[in-house]
Amino acid sequence: MTSMPHVSPGHLLVATPELEDPNFARSVVLLLAHGDEGSLGVVVNRPGELPVTEVLPGLAPAVSEPATMFAGGPVQPDGVIGLGRAEGEVSSLNLVIPGLGVVDLDQDSEVLAGELSDLRLFAGHAGWTPGQLEAELEQGGWFIVEARSGDVFCSLPDQLWTRVLRRQGGLFTTATADPSSN
Repeated sequence: MTSMPHVSPGHLLVATPELEDPNFARSVVLLLAHGDEGSLGVVVNRPGELPVTEVLPGLAPAVSEPATMFAGGPVQPDGVIGLGRAEGEVSSLNLVIPGLGVVDLDQDSEVLAGELSDLRLFAGHAGWTPGQLEAELEQGGWFIVEARSGDVFCSLPDQLWTRVLRRQGGLFTTATADPSSN
């Protein structure tokens, strides 16, 4: 029996080419919570069409390009999760990895703009019931890799899946969207 790779908040779940769920094909998910009650993350490489100015205009000046709402996942698509990057301690961030955290969107937008070097907003999130993510990992649906704060704020999010896999080296560099060609 092989041991399961350790997964915890701050890891990226990178969809394997075999993952056929259209919600997650070629997705990169930043895991925000993982425990006995299940797991929660946001898809960080799916920019949407809706400009932030139409949803949360007060936060628009702080949002990194592309300044659109990102599709964070199929769960609670009307909810918004903000991820921010800052140097040093910032009261508006619940850190996931050093310098990157979940933003308290109830904070004054001017305070957020002053504290954060980057902000990205996600409509919805990805969620797993207890044991569900582990089962998907066991079935080979996800690669687990360390996140970097720059992953969330990548200026070309449609290329993030490939970039994250390539930086892992080895066999990861040969992963393609078509499992039959591997």
